[in-house]
Amino acid sequence: MLFGRRQRAHPSTWRGLFHLLGPGLITGASDDDPSGIATYSQAGAQAGYGTAWVMLFTWPLMAAIQEISARIGRVTGQGIAANLRDHYPAPLLYGIVALLLAANFINLGADLGAMGEAVHLLIGGPVGLYVVLFAALCTVLEIYASYERYVKILKWLTLSLFAYVATALIVKVPWGEVAYNTLIPQISLNTDYIVLIVAILGTTISPYLFFWQASEEAEDERIDPGAHPLSEAPGEARKEFRRIEIDTYLGMGLSNVVALFIIITTAATLHAHGITDIQTSAQAAQALRPIAGDFAYAVFALGILGTGLLAVPVLAGSGAYALAEAMNWNAGLDRLPQDAKRFYATIVAGTVVGIGVNFINIDPIKALFWSAVINGTVAVPLMVVMMIMTMQPKVMGGFTLPRPLWAVGWLSTAVMAITVVAMFVTWGS
Repeated sequence: MLFGRRQRAHPSTWRGLFHLLGPGLITGASDDDPSGIATYSQAGAQAGYGTAWVMLFTWPLMAAIQEISARIGRVTGQGIAANLRDHYPAPLLYGIVALLLAANFINLGADLGAMGEAVHLLIGGPVGLYVVLFAALCTVLEIYASYERYVKILKWLTLSLFAYVATALIVKVPWGEVAYNTLIPQISLNTDYIVLIVAILGTTISPYLFFWQASEEAEDERIDPGAHPLSEAPGEARKEFRRIEIDTYLGMGLSNVVALFIIITTAATLHAHGITDIQTSAQAAQALRPIAGDFAYAVFALGILGTGLLAVPVLAGSGAYALAEAMNWNAGLDRLPQDAKRFYATIVAGTVVGIGVNFINIDPIKALFWSAVINGTVAVPLMVVMMIMTMQPKVMGGFTLPRPLWAVGWLSTAVMAITVVAMFVTWGS
């Protein structure tokens, strides 16, 4: 939607490549939200470099399921919820959308809280006020910013992720040990280690990412007068699928590289100095200060702000797309507020709920835990339905999944199913 592809520059140049990238880049970057930063920081602090391999392992799995999501949107001209509405029982649709909204709004609240805490660490002041200001800024931009301006804002915000690459380069890192642990998994059956792996997988492969990318592809097609759903214009398929592959694999690669650098930074500093109890991204930044110095601390904290400004609109927007498509409302960030009132009202309502999470007596760690539980509960059945949907000609026309993508998509689904089972097993232990 936000990523108009008219008059693209040639992708062989850096400027052309950046112009080519769109839904996949934003989706991947938004996966490294402040809540995700907390998870990766916890992994590095607790297990050192022992979870680095997970980021390499999950890249093709994550990219495959996101490419499948993008194909659904581009082929059908509709998002995932709209396709569920058209082809599957209503209780399945409403159950998935309700759980998605609950998880998104909790996660959104946790991200706003982390942003407020990050500003407090940098300049002091009231965290609650910062939460409200960031929520207002994100909402106003999402509703009132022009299509072209908003796309530029989101795409440039992806550069904030490189704050974590910079932090890793500031501190002293044993790169040989990092390479060994990344390429050769050091797997432990210890319960704490399993919990970390489950948390990383649950953070990396999340349902809101599926809905966002599919809806963005559909919206992008809808507003471009020269584009059509591929089911109606098969001649456009080769070029569009190639674009989706480049966009998605680079976007998910960026996401996982940044997550890896967060693990490296916290392993080289916090874990190396015996600091293993990290619960939030702000705690990670604060713990980093006496070990790595003020500059590393400031860069890490500023990264929380940048990623939050990117992730909050995606969380609110993906929920709004899902609900609007399920209810057959007008939806789209290119639409004027008066033309999509209920869509924008959902964005506002979700953001207000996110603000409220920070002002009632809810433990943010427990809130994120329940968000992870809900995401896991939604992810597996949704991925199964998506895999079945994309092999049905009645949905995808002549563009059912090629066998290699089908195989990796089912592998990703199986890994998530194992992750959810492990989550509930470790929860009860």
